[in-house]
Amino acid sequence: MEGNCIEIKNLTKKYKKFTLDNVSIDVPYGTVMGFVGENGAGKTTTIKAILGLLAADGGSVQVMGEEAYNMSGATKEKIGVVFDVPPFPPALNAKQMNKIFRGMYKNWDGEKFFKLLEKFEIPTDKRLKGFSRGMGMRFSIAQALSHGAELLVLDEPTGGLDPIIRSETMDILRDFMAEDEKNTIFFSTHITSDLDRLADYICFVHKGKVVFTEERDTLMEKYRILKCTDEQLSLIDKEDIIGMRKGRFASEVLTNAADKYPDIAADIPNIDEIMVYFISKDGE
Repeated sequence: MEGNCIEIKNLTKKYKKFTLDNVSIDVPYGTVMGFVGENGAGKTTTIKAILGLLAADGGSVQVMGEEAYNMSGATKEKIGVVFDVPPFPPALNAKQMNKIFRGMYKNWDGEKFFKLLEKFEIPTDKRLKGFSRGMGMRFSIAQALSHGAELLVLDEPTGGLDPIIRSETMDILRDFMAEDEKNTIFFSTHITSDLDRLADYICFVHKGKVVFTEERDTLMEKYRILKCTDEQLSLIDKEDIIGMRKGRFASEVLTNAADKYPDIAADIPNIDEIMVYFISKDGE
């Protein structure tokens, strides 16, 4: 399906000690956008803007062709959300929540909900306040996937999950993407290895600004870490150095021009390393 499911244009939101500054992100239909950055970078503020939970000071956010802050109820029903902290009444259990969800969503699928709870090993008669963080996240994911959503907005959805459950969750999210060509995921996470398995695009935000948005495969092909002696480092053009770490005996340089330096050993970086180098200062 052509077009963008989410279009963020020059989004600005000012707080006393933080500004989300002129952020622009396009998320095409049928893709997974991995949204990464350190704590306090602006990820949650951006997600709130996508969900229409805050009014921007500048710019615009469109979701499925509608202004996010004035989204219709029909469009909201098409969005499945997983927050970092599950927002459900702690005194209720899954069976009671199923009745509430049935009244909230026109397309609520209770059978699917309970199948996911069973897969995630979530008890249906235990109060939510007794859930561990991991159980709460799994419950949230089951809820988000059980009302016919076409867009999933996920804020740290695998936080607190053990590796086996994380792997199962990634499989379920891949199944969601395979169900319909228009299904889309906006996925904020600190666990970048999950993005290696799922993401089509990576958007890196730092101190309220977008540092880069790239296709994941392009990102892996584009950048290399050069391992340099001091002599080799002196041969690298400054314009080719994106970020650098200086060691006692050698330096490591992130570059997108490794082909210019065939005599210098080069490694393929992971997403974490690319992020660190992009914000690093010389010698730090």
